[in-house]
Amino acid sequence: MFSTEPVLTLTHADIYQGTKLVLGDVSFQINKGDFVYLIGRTGSGKSSLLKTLYADLWLQNGKGLVAGYPLDALKPRDIPQLRRKIGIVFQDFQLFFDRSVEDNLKFVLKATGWTNKTDMNNRIAEVLMQVGLGTAQKKMPHQLSGGEQQRVVVARAMLNEPQILIADEPTGNLDPSVADQIMKVFQSINNAGTAILMATHNYDLLHKYPARVLRCQDGQVVELKG
Repeated sequence: MFSTEPVLTLTHADIYQGTKLVLGDVSFQINKGDFVYLIGRTGSGKSSLLKTLYADLWLQNGKGLVAGYPLDALKPRDIPQLRRKIGIVFQDFQLFFDRSVEDNLKFVLKATGWTNKTDMNNRIAEVLMQVGLGTAQKKMPHQLSGGEQQRVVVARAMLNEPQILIADEPTGNLDPSVADQIMKVFQSINNAGTAILMATHNYDLLHKYPARVLRCQDGQVVELKG
């Protein structure tokens, strides 16, 4: 049974980039197991919205609740906890190129409080299987294709079994066939119960993999009716 408890709620939220208001009076919610696209042209506030959700930018006005954490009353010490409950996938992979895939993932587990070696190894094996890279543990990032590197990033975001995965243009640097493979990975993660909020400007994906769509436009976020 999926709980209908929302994993993410924004209510009358104002999203700022520095002192500039980029999105005003934003209200929407995402429930467990939802797949939601966030679209809008460059500069429309997509990234600022996502950064607010994972507390890279403070929510200055309005209310926000992400994975049980109130964004409007978040203490700096709560930020690592919040980020454990959400997976974040960036367009630029941000992998450590001087260490293996396994060590990239282990770094995150250690940073988030894992200590048992067997547990760590098991979890790493699980997430790599989940993204179709079961044999890549010992490889270095430069030995992987762009699509495979992005899969490692998705695996890394899944390590702590997040309630929601926030992806900022995850297929932005990938060619169409590889973007397709990444979308299939996201779909299987979503089908297993993790909510996904994905910013994209790839409208082909919206037609091919239909889901809810939120658009940033003229300083507002509107839900497009399918």
